[in-house]
Amino acid sequence: MSEDASVPRPAHARFRPAGSPRLAPLPPNPDVVVIGAGAAGIAAARRLIGEGLSVAVLEARDRVGGRAVTTLLRGHAIDLGAHWLHAGGINPLVRLGHERGEPLRRAPQESHVRIGRRPARAAEAEASARAFDRADRAMTRGAAEGGPDRPASTALPVGLGPWRARVALVHGLVSGRPLEEVSLHDFPSLEYGDNFFVAGGYGAYLARLAVGLPVRLGAAASSVDWSGGGVRVALRDGGTIAARACLVTLPVMVLREALRFSPALPPATRGAFDGFISGIYEHAVLHWPSSPFRGADRLVSLVGTRHAPPGLLARIDGTPFHYFELDSACAASVGEDGVRRLVREVLAEHVGRARLRDLAIPAVSEWRRDPWSRGSWAVVPPGHAAARRALRDPVGRRVWFAGEALSREQWGTVGGAWAEGERAAAEIAAQVRNGTAPEKPAA
Repeated sequence: MSEDASVPRPAHARFRPAGSPRLAPLPPNPDVVVIGAGAAGIAAARRLIGEGLSVAVLEARDRVGGRAVTTLLRGHAIDLGAHWLHAGGINPLVRLGHERGEPLRRAPQESHVRIGRRPARAAEAEASARAFDRADRAMTRGAAEGGPDRPASTALPVGLGPWRARVALVHGLVSGRPLEEVSLHDFPSLEYGDNFFVAGGYGAYLARLAVGLPVRLGAAASSVDWSGGGVRVALRDGGTIAARACLVTLPVMVLREALRFSPALPPATRGAFDGFISGIYEHAVLHWPSSPFRGADRLVSLVGTRHAPPGLLARIDGTPFHYFELDSACAASVGEDGVRRLVREVLAEHVGRARLRDLAIPAVSEWRRDPWSRGSWAVVPPGHAAARRALRDPVGRRVWFAGEALSREQWGTVGGAWAEGERAAAEIAAQVRNGTAPEKPAA
């Protein structure tokens, strides 16, 4: 895969990162080559270096961070990709953030519910909360019971009343696909009651964690040769790097089309990769000072009109910025300009057009069109739930994989990618220590 200059860049790619970390040059004869400098690649490099190994990290983009990037809009730090630090109790980046003194803040539990042009009454908001709670418990129970895999939608309980469609819509948004396309055995994998944000942006936090790492930007890997001792990684612009082992952290949708393996991956490994589908969770960034939604970082449910949007995250970090969330159906049906029209139509239904006089939409994310992402995360369809665990097994004792797609507990998140990067790095380091790692191939 190569970038085609004739294809318009994704909308978010026009914005520059808020900051670029100082990076180290690649070592001349590394023990390990890491492909990708997103969360998994950064975590792995830090762990491997801490274990005394030399590492070369190759990143196709001109920045680190993968699908987490922070830019500056009107002087405010705004994330164009990942924004939530989910599942604080198990998310390693929450723990690390506390240890480092990063400016973490807990996500509020209170939210706004708007029905048509009015705020929901207390009884209506409570009914909505009860419907979500019933659905969460039923789907969690269905996943835990085992049995034949089936679509997650089949576990939605009856009796949710008028909130059923809303529950399915929101769970489809956070799953990356409609629940009919999501494995029940893979849902839910997150605890949503203990989430955090980081002041200054998630992408900027991740970039700080890459400071001093040996990363070469603009270095797209084209192939991995594991036919002899060790591995040889060829670069798209020429050149080869030899090492004892290779860790591939590319998004699944990119890996299976952009990277060749020689010899070919075993059928079970290739089949696991091929079974994933692309998850889509996009957002439009709104600058809207007169928004009626008060309170920093509050979720907003908009119901009772012709349109049924997933919702908003309002007043990000207490600023006039909001995220208008776009699920897979919505994002795929309209382009960047269509998103802007849709946002205005939806909000006009709920607050009136006069209230939109100061609304601006400075950015729209399009990760599904990003050649180095091809989606927001990897989704497991019904019948494919075992794939995440299966891909943790190395190939030939020299090729490992890591990333959010391999995390059963935190799939679809930066924290899940980070945990998988650390897991794979620990396994590689242990193999080197016990003498079972292949020797480096001749340069």
